[in-house]
Amino acid sequence: MNTRFPSFSVLAAALAFGFSPGAEAAEYTQVNETASTISFTYNQFSSRVYGTFDTFKATLDFDTDNPEEGRAALTIQLGSIDAGSEDANTELQRPAWFDTQKYPEATFESTAVNALGDHRYSITGKLTLRGVTREVTVPVLLKEEEAIGIFDGQLTLKRSDFKVGEGEWGDTVVSDDIIIRFRMVAPQR
Repeated sequence: MNTRFPSFSVLAAALAFGFSPGAEAAEYTQVNETASTISFTYNQFSSRVYGTFDTFKATLDFDTDNPEEGRAALTIQLGSIDAGSEDANTELQRPAWFDTQKYPEATFESTAVNALGDHRYSITGKLTLRGVTREVTVPVLLKEEEAIGIFDGQLTLKRSDFKVGEGEWGDTVVSDDIIIRFRMVAPQR
């Protein structure tokens, strides 16, 4: 389980693939969480804010010969958030935001993988945050570097879809759009 990394890259995911021309089939069944990252960005007032989640567990079962059979899952410990200051970290764990006492984790579980060509995939799955489950589709690029698969992905979530930042935060102080980035590193099997 990852205990500290330099960026907040989620959910939910987590998936981008790119291979060098002529690459042979590869299987990836284990994620190196220490080398992987989950990060996020959003706007507060007119400033860009960057943050990370330090603790997550990711699973992967992906064969480049049969990508449609692929599966991925991610569990993020929301209390491990680092939004740049202790005040922000404390605020984000309160009931108006993540409500980590009641909902300590966010989860993603894939339901479909589609090959888009050129080492790009879309991974569709169920993202659950604050007890709300939504279907999301994540574009992913797979890069292969010396028998290591690097799955890079990004998606934009609306915090209002998951009831995050309700009440006084429901206005425009914090943007509704939250950009989630992930980089999952997996050794070739």
